Amino acid sequence: MIETPYLLFLGDAPDQLAAKVAIGIKDWRPDNALGQIRLEGCGADLGLTDMTLAEAKEAGAKTLVIGVANRGGVISDAWKAVLIEALEMGYDLASGLHNLLRDEGDLIAAAQTHGGTLHDVRVPTVGYPIANGKKRSGKRCLAVGTDCSVGKMYTALSVDAEMQKRGQKSTFRATGQTGILITGHGVPLDAVIADFMAGSVEYLTPDNDDDHWDHIEGQGSLFHVSYSGVTMALIHGGQPDALILCHEPTRSHMRGLPEYDLPTLQQLRDTALPIARVANPACQVVGISVNTQHLSEDEAVAYLAKVEEEMGLPAVDPFRHGAGRLVDALDAV
Repeated sequence: MIETPYLLFLGDAPDQLAAKVAIGIKDWRPDNALGQIRLEGCGADLGLTDMTLAEAKEAGAKTLVIGVANRGGVISDAWKAVLIEALEMGYDLASGLHNLLRDEGDLIAAAQTHGGTLHDVRVPTVGYPIANGKKRSGKRCLAVGTDCSVGKMYTALSVDAEMQKRGQKSTFRATGQTGILITGHGVPLDAVIADFMAGSVEYLTPDNDDDHWDHIEGQGSLFHVSYSGVTMALIHGGQPDALILCHEPTRSHMRGLPEYDLPTLQQLRDTALPIARVANPACQVVGISVNTQHLSEDEAVAYLAKVEEEMGLPAVDPFRHGAGRLVDALDAV
């Protein structure tokens, strides 16, 4: 188990979105987020107290969590001095990057010398099966996006929280490093060997009660040429009964791909639904989740109304306004 509370390391994240791991922990496990530590030039700010390693240690921090998700998932040389100093001071380290802590000799040496533990949450710990496509009992909902980092995890967490509040049977199923750090369990899907990705999603969402919903954390986008593979594995391995389309309306292009325009919500619906119906012919698109964090309240309300009229489905920002209408839509499935 990763010891809490955390000091969240933002490093030299260029913008807020690059610190999405830390933001997710702060928003969904605020009791675990003691403070933040940033390097010079950091463009992200969680609104938490900026703390030195010594200050956070004195306040009770146990683990320094790398809260940055950079392209390629690499540990920057600029971070190393802080990470090693943290180990020397008695911290554990936790990371969800592709560049594993356990592959860095200087971090291993510091951990062994000072008794720290290195937690790599993006490492599969199970020998996952190849998907068999057999129908499973229970219900499953998958969030799919027009792009990466548009709110798919927040959508699944919000809908699960609303169902739990109503006393319904519901489980959030984490498939990425942030979700795993929030919940303590899940499948690090993008680190699973390709042939076993869909099988790992089947493993994550087993047979359940007929009235139980699994809310599967989405990854990537069918329209993102870098990360479409994980989305396909989620769609086929998850066999969703329901899809929620996720969108961030202020993007000018696909994240990290300035030469690629975002698809429309209509294009996402018309692409994702036929693919989902390969594994589950009864799958439906039940609602739209819009990440309105960069819009004012009036702008958000107007945009949601426009989308709802165009798509003929409930359109909400579940984190800003609540997930009630999405749960209502799922109750009708």
